[in-house]
Formats: sequence, C-alpha cells, structure tokens
Amino acid sequence: MSAPAALEAFGWIVAHPWLYPLLSAFHVVGIGLLLGSLVLFELRVWGLGAALPVQPLARLALPLTLAGFALAALTGLGMFAGQADELLANRVFVVKIGLVMCAGLNAGLFHTRGGSARLDALARAQTLISLGLWLAVIICGRWIAFF
Repeated sequence: MSAPAALEAFGWIVAHPWLYPLLSAFHVVGIGLLLGSLVLFELRVWGLGAALPVQPLARLALPLTLAGFALAALTGLGMFAGQADELLANRVFVVKIGLVMCAGLNAGLFHTRGGSARLDALARAQTLISLGLWLAVIICGRWIAFF
C-alpha cells in the first residue's frame, strides 16, 4: 500500500459521528493541562509566588505539562491521520508543527541547562519564549480551519 493510500485509510476518523469531536475535545483538554501547568511554573520563574519553593512546584508542574502534551499529541495524531493530505497542504498546520518543535527544543534547552534551578535572565527569557510559542501554536491550531 502506498503512503497516500495508507493515509487515506484513516479517513473514517473524520467521518465518524463522535470519534473526531471526541479527539478534538480531548486535544483541548491536553492543551489546557499543558498550558495551565506551564504558566503556573513560568509565573514562579518570573518571581511571582516567591513563597512557593521552585523545585517542588517544578516536580508537580512538569508531569502535568508532559501529560498534557502527550494527550494533545496523541489526539492530534488521531485527527491528523483522518485528514493528513489536507493538513500537510495547509501552511498554517505546517507552521503549527514547526512551532511545536521549537517549543520542545526550547523546553529541552531550559531543562538541560538547569533553568529551574537558576532562575536567571536566560531562564526568564526562555519561559517567555515558551509562552509565546505555545500561544502561537494554539492560534495556528484555531486558524487551520480557515486556510
């Protein structure tokens, strides 16, 4: 089976009366978990909530962030499988995926350099970049249907 034919085999996902809406709803839940936990941690990095110890907050927030990302990624893959040809031809979708990769790279660099232990200017800049990237991902996700 060729690659396009294999991708078309998942078209039933979009046509199913409740599967695609369910995937979409859980995609939003994943985004909420990801962004909500991330913003709380980033606010602490920026100096708000100074009474909260950073490392325990990070140990609480990071698994929620990863769980939100995993849920959003898995549901996103399901939705993608149902209309891969259309999405790959959509420039906004391609930009969204590029932004997700940039956000992941930024997060990897933040944690590799021990940003949560440093709370320096670079850590604050990286969290600001992170927030901007994830907001841009969400905006692109909403715009996909219009382009």
